[in-house]
Amino acid sequence: MKLIVGLGNPGDKYKNTRHNAGFMAVDFLVEHFGLDAFKKADKHKCEMADGEIAGEKVILIKPQTFMNLSGQAVRSVMQFYKIPAEDVMVVYDDVDLPSGNLRVRSSGSAGGHKGMKSVVHELGTEDFIRIRLGITPLTEFKGDLEDYVLGKLSGEEGVLMEGNVKKLPILLEVLLKEGIEEAMQEFN
Repeated sequence: MKLIVGLGNPGDKYKNTRHNAGFMAVDFLVEHFGLDAFKKADKHKCEMADGEIAGEKVILIKPQTFMNLSGQAVRSVMQFYKIPAEDVMVVYDDVDLPSGNLRVRSSGSAGGHKGMKSVVHELGTEDFIRIRLGITPLTEFKGDLEDYVLGKLSGEEGVLMEGNVKKLPILLEVLLKEGIEEAMQEFN
């Protein structure tokens, strides 16, 4: 069983913001693969969907804590379903990766991403798959980084994000059937 986590912030206020790229990604995956719709899982502090991708049982979650506490939901679901860290994939926005680009890694630091810091802290390891969706500004942004990531995607950014998200089903199939090394070689 694999756990696919989309990072974001709950509520309409944050819908279609750059920081909710992870939520957009897992929403698309549920629709694309015809998985059961997301349902509230209050005891795990998340919304949860499940089904099968590439012959593998999967659980997808959207933590309903805010970004900086996302790891609580991830840890709760992992413990309940006895999912090891190596079977966890976290999808999230990356301001250091150009918009329209996607990268997959088998481990690494959280960088400055508060959601990833929470996941690493709660899991006690950096050894889980991360799928980063680029959100670097297309033009110079003057202001706080927080204001940028919590801002709505522009029309052009939305097109780039949609293109990135549409690559995810193929990426997941490669990850699940052939492994992380093949996925990194093909997508990075």
